[in-house]
Amino acid sequence: MKLRELAHSRTGDKGNTLNISVICYDAKHYEHLRAVLTSERVKTHLGEVVRGEVVRYELPGIAAFNFVLGHALGGGVTRSLALDAHGKSLSSALMGLEVEAPA
Repeated sequence: MKLRELAHSRTGDKGNTLNISVICYDAKHYEHLRAVLTSERVKTHLGEVVRGEVVRYELPGIAAFNFVLGHALGGGVTRSLALDAHGKSLSSALMGLEVEAPA
């Protein structure tokens, strides 16, 4: 199943760093996503777009995660000629990740 079936997302940027939040639609899926949605898996899924470290912050109180992606915006908004300088489309790309269905 696609991650978008269990969660939604928002992004933000600061310089060449992007953060992508993943928010569970239903809190009962938090532990499942905690197990399957690792920093390594996010970095692998987004491929060469993310050239730096991916750090996952867990927010169990609101059934969400915040992923901070280093060197992910081609130099940053003011330094990149990329069409998506703010990285907004990367949340859609992440939502397309195939994840195991919860039990």
